[in-house]
Amino acid sequence: MELLEAIKGRRSVRAFKRQDVPEETVEKLIDAARHAPSSGNIQPWEFVVVRNLEVKRKLARAALNQAFVEEAPVVIVVCANERRSSMGYGSRGKTLYCIQDTAAATQNILLTAYSLGLGACWIGAFNEDEAKLALNAPEGIRPMAIIPVGYPDETPPQRSRRSLSQIVHHENF
Repeated sequence: MELLEAIKGRRSVRAFKRQDVPEETVEKLIDAARHAPSSGNIQPWEFVVVRNLEVKRKLARAALNQAFVEEAPVVIVVCANERRSSMGYGSRGKTLYCIQDTAAATQNILLTAYSLGLGACWIGAFNEDEAKLALNAPEGIRPMAIIPVGYPDETPPQRSRRSLSQIVHHENF
């Protein structure tokens, strides 16, 4: 699959077939994520792979009761290790770079999932404290994205995008 095809074809999938995602496939997703760029190559990410129904249920509740989270065969939670990121960049690393770095890793997961015939959805709307409790996350580990992954049971339509003329500025605004 061509990269631009993956970028333009990927959709947020919220309905999954009742088919397991093999561990080797999940490992490919995480491997793609760890190849994302990161500030100073600090790689402040941690990934929690969740298959346990009760933990997925807690994550679904944390995600403002989005039930499709617990219905996915596997959920990957992308976390930022704030201490690791702040080691190189102080408060800017903790408050900005770890967010940017984990966002890049999340995008790699989504594109790789699509390229492998999987569906996924980037969930950022969740109660962070509830998600930390569900994962038993230690201090300094911050959940940044919840990604339900599975074989899609829907084909969401393409959504509109703002035109280039609306978003590109040359030299200044």
